[in-house]
Amino acid sequence: MRKDFKIDSINELLEECILAYPVSSFIISLYKQYRERGSLSKKQLQGLYAKALKVKEIPPGKLAAVEAIIKKMPTRDKSALPTPKPLYQKDESAGKLISDILERFPEHKRVLFLRAKFSNNEPLSSTDLNDLQRIAQLLKK
Repeated sequence: MRKDFKIDSINELLEECILAYPVSSFIISLYKQYRERGSLSKKQLQGLYAKALKVKEIPPGKLAAVEAIIKKMPTRDKSALPTPKPLYQKDESAGKLISDILERFPEHKRVLFLRAKFSNNEPLSSTDLNDLQRIAQLLKK
């Protein structure tokens, strides 16, 4: 029986870089991670490739193989954050209703309370809006 023989270009490149840079903590940490997880991220491979380019003893075929692996990996860019939207948008029809009622009755306590709530950017509940409409209907009569 013949076992499948697989060439591990990244492992070979890591071993050659360890021989060239025996005290490099970057190369050693990449080697340990590759042994534990079995892969490296695209950024890590790019860093390894940049270090390996400086070593003259590494054959160009191994460098080309790692470069091909890097190019094949997807590039993950973070998208820009969306612009923040206000949590609450004022209902202009409610604001107009409040101002109309207060023009006729400036001392109306419930409407003054709702105006304070409206101007503090607090959302008006459905009962608050119903109260405004009911008061406006009563004032029209």
